[in-house]
Amino acid sequence: MEVLGGSLICIIGALALIVFVFLANAIRIVPEYQRLVVFRLGRCIGAKGPGIIILIPVIDRGVKVDLREQVREVPQQTSITKDNAPISIDFLWYFKVMEPTQSVLQVTNFEAAAAGIAATTLRAVIGGIPLDDVLSQREHINNMLRTRLDEVTERWGVKVTNVEIREIVPPRDVQEAMNRQMSAERIRRAVVTESTGTREAAINVAEGEKQAAILRAEGQKQAAILAAEGERQAQALRAEGFAVALEAIFNAAKNVDQKTMTLQYFETLKSIGASASTKYIFPMEFTSMLDNFLGKGGKG
Repeated sequence: MEVLGGSLICIIGALALIVFVFLANAIRIVPEYQRLVVFRLGRCIGAKGPGIIILIPVIDRGVKVDLREQVREVPQQTSITKDNAPISIDFLWYFKVMEPTQSVLQVTNFEAAAAGIAATTLRAVIGGIPLDDVLSQREHINNMLRTRLDEVTERWGVKVTNVEIREIVPPRDVQEAMNRQMSAERIRRAVVTESTGTREAAINVAEGEKQAAILRAEGQKQAAILAAEGERQAQALRAEGFAVALEAIFNAAKNVDQKTMTLQYFETLKSIGASASTKYIFPMEFTSMLDNFLGKGGKG
């Protein structure tokens, strides 16, 4: 009985191990970003997933395919430009598997194949472009590489989404010429900036002087206007004063009689007599006034 019991336990253990191995090989969990291309007895039955996939051990075989966008580096490649200048370029290419089944059936290793095609495509593209354009038209070269790579990888179910040139290393003599050109360009910009600053400063100074001259002229104009206005008002006041004085004199003269005028003449003669003159001229009116004065005085 003990031997029979031991044999039964061994059989049960063996069956359990077989079931475990069967389940381990039969059950696959495929994440959302992957697909499992299943081959049954060598024939492709399509892509499965995501989720739990059950395979028949020994009969079925699964190949995982990643659907996420991926990036690969193409190391430096030496290419010859249209004007026979050697140049080293390395770049990155981004791709995404669109049809998992085709990426497995159409090519053994599409990444290695695409990398080789990328290197040869790069040489072909650079060979048709002069060196100056290679250095200045990087975006154009990126688009050309992406288009040509995408045309090749499309039949594999792979989409090339982007190509980016990472570094361009021109020949040493070209680098030295570029450095000299950059130095000359920096010097030119410095000179232009300095001359521009000098010109703007001169313009600002001239503008300031012009504004100052305008302000001075405006001030002189206002001062002249004010002076003329003051003189006009002063003349008006003097004329008004003369008019008032003449009116007062005229009013006072209307009340002056003949005797008063004669006395004023005598006062005038007294002043004349006090001077150093030896000749005196008397107006005709004075003699008549004197006769009148003396006549009236004698009667009195």
